[in-house]
Amino acid sequence: MEFSAQKSDLLKELDLVQGVVEKKTTIPILSNLLLETSDSALRISATDMELGMRCACRAKIVKEGAGTVPARRLVDIVRSLPEAEVAFKILENHWVEMRCERSSFKLVGMAKDNFPVLPAVPRQLATIPASIMAAVIDRTIFAISNEETRYTLNGALLLLKPQNVAMVATDGHRLALVEREVGVQGVSNELRILVPKKAMGGLRRLLTEGGEEAQVEFCKDESHLFFTVGERLLISRMLTGQFPNYEAVLPKENNRVVELDKELITAAIRRVALLADERSRAIRIQVDKDRLEIFSSSGEYGEANEVLDAKYGSEHLQIGFNYQYLLDFLNALGDGEKVRLELKDEQSAGQFRPGEEEPYRYRYVVMPMRL
Repeated sequence: MEFSAQKSDLLKELDLVQGVVEKKTTIPILSNLLLETSDSALRISATDMELGMRCACRAKIVKEGAGTVPARRLVDIVRSLPEAEVAFKILENHWVEMRCERSSFKLVGMAKDNFPVLPAVPRQLATIPASIMAAVIDRTIFAISNEETRYTLNGALLLLKPQNVAMVATDGHRLALVEREVGVQGVSNELRILVPKKAMGGLRRLLTEGGEEAQVEFCKDESHLFFTVGERLLISRMLTGQFPNYEAVLPKENNRVVELDKELITAAIRRVALLADERSRAIRIQVDKDRLEIFSSSGEYGEANEVLDAKYGSEHLQIGFNYQYLLDFLNALGDGEKVRLELKDEQSAGQFRPGEEEPYRYRYVVMPMRL
């Protein structure tokens, strides 16, 4: 194999695929990228056996072929090179030679036959606008559980209908649900897909590079999910198991409504959190007529409180929350100026929504903490 490519084109694709490569692996070949040439394109593949990615890069092909290169070393070298053409050549014993202007490198590769074969892409099932896919990921990914024992909560549930895209995630302590009315090509009935968190992170990187007008083509086989954005492909192992009945935990009687300025409440929570207990991350929120007060305390650091003006007309109520859960939601919101906090009582879950109309219907449910 022999080819050359522009540094900028090559580095853009390498930065994407290296996110799939595990930093520590007991299988040496998984630390490598597979480079394949055909016609006028270079294909770059990476996998950790759970997630796979394949990107394409424009290249001048001198001799077709394939080889593997250590991912981290390759990216570091290409990033250090001047903005010029980079030439590659496979030598004997799987070594890879790289040249760029006056620089030259030889990397120890591995046999391409040892690289895992990525599954073939099946028939397309649905096409989703990339901007909408990115938005629903951003509004839910932080609520996914990181506990390996809660396997079905290690991903988000993607629901596709002919005129609707929705995604929901929960870790048992909070739940994020977002919906958007939009036509979904290829879907005639509801399609429910459990997408692993790592796959969502990889897909989000592809969407950032794809541009606002890009489309996500989705398909699946018996054990894998496939997401294609332009010339880039993400493959993920499918999560098995049943996602919880999230509709059963959505609040239905939270009629005590507090309307707040998003920027003010975000800044206030951050300040009060500075003296919150580091283990529990608990803060106390107290609401009275047109007033909201936030408290924190820890035996080690001290106490803090802050008072905000708020639109609220019900009776006094006090409730505790994990401050990081609240900041996750506030950081995921768009540029709206208002936030609605909907409460029932001190023992029931609180529900947060954007305070202004937006294209996305967004609900965030947080269980209270005992203080």
